Amino acid sequence: MSVLVVGLSHRTAPVPVLERVTVAEPDLPKVLEQLLQSASVSEAMVLSTCNRVEVYAVVETFHGGMSEVVDTLARHAQVDANTLYEHFYVHYAAAAVEHLFSVAAGLDSMVVGESQIIGQLRHAYAAAAEAGTVGRTMHELTQNALRVGKRVHTDTDIDHAGASVVSEALADAEAELGTLVGRRALLVGAGAMGGLAAAYLRRADIGEVVIANRTPANGARLAAAMQTEGVPAIAVGLGDLADEIAKADVLFACTGSTDVVVPLSAIAARTKPLVVCDLGLPKDVDPAAAELAGVRVVDLETLQRRLTDAPAGRDTRRAAEIVADEVRSYLATQRSAEVTPTVTALRKRAAEVVDAELLRLDSRLPELDAAVRGELQKTVRRVVDKLLHTPTVRVKELASSPGGTEYAEALRELFGLDPAAPAAVSTVDGDKR
Repeated sequence: MSVLVVGLSHRTAPVPVLERVTVAEPDLPKVLEQLLQSASVSEAMVLSTCNRVEVYAVVETFHGGMSEVVDTLARHAQVDANTLYEHFYVHYAAAAVEHLFSVAAGLDSMVVGESQIIGQLRHAYAAAAEAGTVGRTMHELTQNALRVGKRVHTDTDIDHAGASVVSEALADAEAELGTLVGRRALLVGAGAMGGLAAAYLRRADIGEVVIANRTPANGARLAAAMQTEGVPAIAVGLGDLADEIAKADVLFACTGSTDVVVPLSAIAARTKPLVVCDLGLPKDVDPAAAELAGVRVVDLETLQRRLTDAPAGRDTRRAAEIVADEVRSYLATQRSAEVTPTVTALRKRAAEVVDAELLRLDSRLPELDAAVRGELQKTVRRVVDKLLHTPTVRVKELASSPGGTEYAEALRELFGLDPAAPAAVSTVDGDKR
């Protein structure tokens, strides 16, 4: 069983394609269940953000697993799988580990170094765990990836300004308006992205913030949090959008909805210039708003064009070195763990031989003194333990290097161990659900 990654992101697919494939929160359990029903998939996790959709799966075969994952995503998006293949990237085994660690470190993000991805990865894992699609392999891999992400952000300044897609979008708004100081902002959506936008606006000395959310209580909580930090803020319902847009200088929208939340009519009614930051995937604001006079729209496509080829700096290179080091360490640990069942089987075989010979000794010399018999048993067991010590320790050391598992295969062949026994031990927690 190996780890497979099948995904598409801002690097490989245009935003309209990402919009079709993105897995909204309510759809996650269904998609995860469909993945686990596939013949080749035993564990699965879906990471769906504003600029990527990735499936991480533990599969029995590469080609079978890839085909089943692609078919599942195509069914979800209601498109022909063949239309998606040109946008997908695939990583397998060691390459899959390297990709996930790079994602967690922010090295694969639209804004390199953004730290929001760590929370998104944690959420993806929690959703998969709740759906019952996470086993030992995915658990260990994801927890290591989260640790690597934290290490990169602790040991480098890759996120020195807290860069994120949110801050980049609002920086565009600030450039368009000249300043955000004293301006009025309307946030549509009070989730994680809305919270990030609120924090950025506070630092920019925004004059007032209005929060419109489908769930009034969530909007009220975010407004109260901003008030405690000295920012005038109120919460309204989505029914008040047109009135609030008419008074706003900046509209920031990211709700996670699969439908347009801000209709064209609500924006067309305003009489003052407006900057729209739409980071919804799919879009929260009617795309036709970009054609209105006095409206500047900043969306994921705008940011994608500008940020995809942004130059990497010293901290990025240091982060990449950390990821490479962590990948080597993780793979070495995994290879070493793979030989443990073989070592266990070898020691068990040796113990069985010793027990059989001691039993034979008992039958041949029944009158042997009990004290002498005890010393003989201890001596024989010590001899066997000493003979096995060096090869078993050495095979674990050798296994940590690439190709090292061949030494375990040699042990199984030389000592006539059952090849099925170690495999059974190594997958005891990874049985298909």
